[in-house]
Amino acid sequence: MSTKAVKLAYRPFGLVSGIAGGLVAGAIFKQVWRRVADEDDAPDALQSEYPWRQLLLAAALQGAVYAVVKAAVDRGGAKAFERWTGEWPGD
Repeated sequence: MSTKAVKLAYRPFGLVSGIAGGLVAGAIFKQVWRRVADEDDAPDALQSEYPWRQLLLAAALQGAVYAVVKAAVDRGGAKAFERWTGEWPGD
């Protein structure tokens, strides 16, 4: 299979795994925030009752969680695709 065909075949798989990864990352972040801040919901930038420090901490933590989960999901999805097809989708 050509590189272009492999990348095209991987797109739907990558899209579905990306959506699932986003849901997982959101759930993980929510649990981490509950433990870190002892609050159910993280602050939103437009909520004036939260100080800058807390807002930026929440944003940084959320970004880190999403980046780690995305990397894990992307690599796991690529490995699974390779097992099923014999082709690595990123090459």
